Amino acid sequence: MIAFLSRLDLSIFYFINQKIANPVFDWLMPIITNQWYWAVPILLIWLGMLIFGNKRTKIAGLLILLTVTTTDPICAQILKPAFRRVRPSRTLTDVRLLVKRGGKYGFPSNHAANVTGATAILIFFFRRYKYAFLTTALLVSLSRIYVGVHYPFDVLFGMSIGIFFAALWLIIWITIANHLAKSENYLLTISK
Repeated sequence: MIAFLSRLDLSIFYFINQKIANPVFDWLMPIITNQWYWAVPILLIWLGMLIFGNKRTKIAGLLILLTVTTTDPICAQILKPAFRRVRPSRTLTDVRLLVKRGGKYGFPSNHAANVTGATAILIFFFRRYKYAFLTTALLVSLSRIYVGVHYPFDVLFGMSIGIFFAALWLIIWITIANHLAKSENYLLTISK
C-alpha cells in the first residue's frame, strides 16, 4: 500500500510539475507561491480587519492569527523534522524547479497549511466570498507542486492540518462565545 501511494504521489507530482507546464504557469506560479510578494498586502489586510473591522471581522482576524501561529510552527518545527521527507527539489534530478529549492524537508507544506487554515476561517465568517477564498488557497497549494518544491501529499497533508486547526480554533471560539452569552443572559435575569 505504501509503495502504491508513493508511486501515485510521484505520478501526480510529474503531471503537475511537467505535463501541464506552459509559459503562462511558468510565469504565474512562482509569483503565486512566493510569500514575500504577498506578505505586506496580507499583513495590511489583516491589520485592517483588526483595526477597522466590525466585531465579526475582528474575531475572524484573531482566529486567523491563532490558526496560522499554530499551523506554521507545528509543520516547520515538529512535523517536518519528525517525518523527514526530503523535498522533490532535493531528490529528483528531472524536476522543473522554478524557485529556490527550499529547506531539506517538505512534509507537510507550511504554505498549504497556513493558507488553507486562514481560508477555512474566512469561509466560516464570509461565506459570500467562499469561491474566491477557496480558489486562492487551491492556487497557492497547487503552485507548491508546480514550482517543484513539494509532492502532492505534502500539500494535501498541509491542507488537512490547516483545516484541523482552523476547526479547532473555531470550536474553541464558539464554545467561549456560547458560554459568555449564557453568562450574560444569567446576569441579566438576576439583575432584574
